[in-house]
Amino acid sequence: MRKHHHFGTFDAVRRGHPLHHYAGIDVSLELSSVCIVDAKGKIVREAKVASDPDALVAFFKQLGFRVVRIGLEAGPLSQWLYAGLAQAGFEAVLLETRHVKAALSAMTVKTDRKDARGIAQLIRMGWFRPVHCKSLGSQEVRALLVARKQLLGKLLDVELSIRGILRGFGLKMGVVTRKTFEARARELSSGQTMLETVVGAMLTARAALQSEYAKLHKTMLVIVRDDKICRRLMTAPGVGPVVAITFKTAVDDPTRISKSKAVGPLFGLTPKKYQSGETDVTGGITCVGDTMVRTALYKAANILLSRVTRFSALKRWAVEVAKRRGLKRAKVALARKIGVILHRMWVDGTDFRWTKAELGSGVAAH
Repeated sequence: MRKHHHFGTFDAVRRGHPLHHYAGIDVSLELSSVCIVDAKGKIVREAKVASDPDALVAFFKQLGFRVVRIGLEAGPLSQWLYAGLAQAGFEAVLLETRHVKAALSAMTVKTDRKDARGIAQLIRMGWFRPVHCKSLGSQEVRALLVARKQLLGKLLDVELSIRGILRGFGLKMGVVTRKTFEARARELSSGQTMLETVVGAMLTARAALQSEYAKLHKTMLVIVRDDKICRRLMTAPGVGPVVAITFKTAVDDPTRISKSKAVGPLFGLTPKKYQSGETDVTGGITCVGDTMVRTALYKAANILLSRVTRFSALKRWAVEVAKRRGLKRAKVALARKIGVILHRMWVDGTDFRWTKAELGSGVAAH
């Protein structure tokens, strides 16, 4: 086997075998475009197949020849289709969206059919970077986190709207807690029929959102409480239930990351770099990868610097960075370091070590 740096691994002997074929699938909501090429890159078969694992498996089984590898661009439906193909015994690969886009950017005409052709050629040549397909359990928890975040966002939107409506009549909510918000809104709108009707309707919607959000939040807390990995991650300062479970479900399998330092680039927390000839520019962070994890780690860094009072070698390091580079850069650097530490804690099966005296070969040294 010969490995190509930054790309997928492929077998050169296999690739040259005239009987081997490679497939690319451009996934769409209803019908997916499928292209199959032989070892020399010649198109053997093209078709439109229903975007369903059973339909794709049936299509590949009735071909009459073996398909060595099947490539799909990572997307909302891709993991479901990938799981179905893998379960049926096919070697399927999820391709990173950015790499596929860059590789196919030279095409002047973009269609689903041409995209499938391009993906098939990438699979044949081995010029791809595979994306990890999360386990079913991680996908389910991720769906819970996304739904919880959406409800919380809508809840805050309704509260801001109520404040804005009242402000238009010179009525100011002031500082209120979540529990006293409704009483204060009804107090301000009292005596004005139209305002009572409008604010009352929005408060009803707010109550429904708050109730459903509370259910999902409680479900998440139960999962974290029963998960020993999440409880271990929460021994790190600034890391609460949301950060722990978000990180765990995003990484899914810690062994897929060979070095803990790779966590930073994986979640877009490392600086951009452009070097060509005499030009050498270092920019802001790349912001690639999972946005939820990046946000969670940044919040953990913010909490560690602003709220956590207990001393730790990690906080001292962040404070020193803040003195040299500024608070914002220090938070980003600390978020990256927290991600590295959490991965190492997971792999080593150790809790967070607060001081250098506890470290030894330990966690926070990474």
